Amino acid sequence: QVQLVESGGGSVQVGGSLRLSCTISADRFGAACMGWIRQAPGEEREGVAAIDSDHDTNYADAVKGRFTISKDNAKRTLYLQMNNLKAEDTAMYYCAAEAGLAGYGISRRGGYCHRDYGYWGQGTQVTVSS
Repeated sequence: QVQLVESGGGSVQVGGSLRLSCTISADRFGAACMGWIRQAPGEEREGVAAIDSDHDTNYADAVKGRFTISKDNAKRTLYLQMNNLKAEDTAMYYCAAEAGLAGYGISRRGGYCHRDYGYWGQGTQVTVSS
């Protein structure tokens, strides 16, 4: 069974930084496409960043140049480094992995894989205040 556990959320002031981590218990961690999705109160979920087995990445326009997605296959951990945070980055952040961990790669759409996400973490809250 695939389990995803996020950590690293918290409260920070505008301009600050946070690093989110997500450990994924899956033998096919290295092959899978995975990413970060966020949801602000009253808003729909939106993709933030995704990374595939070749370490190719994509980003939502709103976070380009400020956020960096990476992963450590040996530790089976996905990261999201968030710099120069803005108030509009406030949201619940979820890590997710593509259904079946099939290795279909990233989408052209920022924050998404070719295949729909099929596994989700419980989420970690990020709050940015001025």
